[in-house]
Amino acid sequence: MNEIKVTLSEKDIPRQWYNLGADLKGPMHPPLGPDGKPVTPEQMARIFPANLLEQEMTQSRWVDIPEEILEILYRWRPAPLRRARYLEKHLKTPARIYYKDESVSPAGSHKPNTAVPQAWYNKQFGTKRLTTETGAGQWGSALSFACSLIGLECKVFMVRISFDQKPLRRIMMNIWGGTCVASPSQETATGRQVLKETPDTPGSLGIAISEAIEQALEDQSGQTKYSLGSVLNHVMLHQTIIGLEAKKQLTLIGERSPDVVIGCAGGGSNFAGVSFPFVHDKINGAKITIVPVEPTACPTLTRGPFTYDFGDKSGQTPLLAMHTLGHNFVPAPIHAGGLRYHGMSPLVSQAVEEGLLEPRAYDQVASYEAALLWAKTEGAICAPETSHAIAGAVDEAIKAREEGKEKVILFCYSGHGMMDMLGYDRYLRGELTSYSLPEEELEKSLAASLTGLPKV
Repeated sequence: MNEIKVTLSEKDIPRQWYNLGADLKGPMHPPLGPDGKPVTPEQMARIFPANLLEQEMTQSRWVDIPEEILEILYRWRPAPLRRARYLEKHLKTPARIYYKDESVSPAGSHKPNTAVPQAWYNKQFGTKRLTTETGAGQWGSALSFACSLIGLECKVFMVRISFDQKPLRRIMMNIWGGTCVASPSQETATGRQVLKETPDTPGSLGIAISEAIEQALEDQSGQTKYSLGSVLNHVMLHQTIIGLEAKKQLTLIGERSPDVVIGCAGGGSNFAGVSFPFVHDKINGAKITIVPVEPTACPTLTRGPFTYDFGDKSGQTPLLAMHTLGHNFVPAPIHAGGLRYHGMSPLVSQAVEEGLLEPRAYDQVASYEAALLWAKTEGAICAPETSHAIAGAVDEAIKAREEGKEKVILFCYSGHGMMDMLGYDRYLRGELTSYSLPEEELEKSLAASLTGLPKV
């Protein structure tokens, strides 16, 4: 087990996605409409194509990946599994640390794993254009990339603070033919209302989602659909290719199953991707600690209640059963823009409720400290979101050293940080401060958001 890079050939790429919903004790709580009744496929079909809705609601454990999608994924998949030997040496830990390197995709993150299938299924359905939101810009970049390959128009509403902090992401979207505007914008009723009430708002993913859905619904021809980069079941499904590949790679080098699996968690997509195949093993008796890591500034899993809430600011989405900070929540403008979402994947939330996951939260300064340690040992510069997973892996490696235990740690290296230099610059200048969401702000948001909504 001396390998630092473990690769699979194209013939070994997984040919099915894994659906955790088939194995949870459940049952999953259905999405609800404003009247408190379960939404119908007809209602959802206003913004999603029927073929993706079928995946959203499937009870099948395994879903075949169409060959045409695999042909596109071959551009970067299978992605390498790497061993963090230099970090291990620095920490003097007996733990073996592996990471699934999702930074090798054209967009630099895990996001194309679902952007490509979503664009492909929409194209098959007859969709002409997609609208979406993006936080840090990784999802907007990925969907622009996918739409460029598959032949769809792409409109992206990017959270204003990230739009200002990360202009290179906007340029990436433009190169691939996507149109990117800062959210809230003057292009939608939602955006105009928010700007009227709070002109200096940093924006939020909830607001950007509302704007994207509003524009999709305005197209009476039905040729515009909405695409979401996280949270929903079909997104989690597509991302499981990460963990399924990792399983094959660990087996290939004769490594045992991980003792600990870690991923950063904003809406849940990369965390679900790396962890759900191992959650399946845990359900079936394996002893694995599975850790979603989030920021203390947006502590959805660690402090948010499990209840019904809207996925967006203006309440255009169905009500979802999830951990939430309230759909009116506007998070602090931390640099991990992809982790600044008020809600969480219903599948991830349900897994937490069933005791399968052990969420924890890290402050942005501690996360940047881990990112700098990573850069000085492993050499790569990670995305601010990814730094949270690295912080978790470092803590677990130190714990293994203190316990004198030889553990196997696996985490998802969800993206590179080459577009995120402003955050690093501010950290190096000492301008970033520790921040934990004050309890009074959380209570205020929950009261403003959840009053009158149904409970789980």
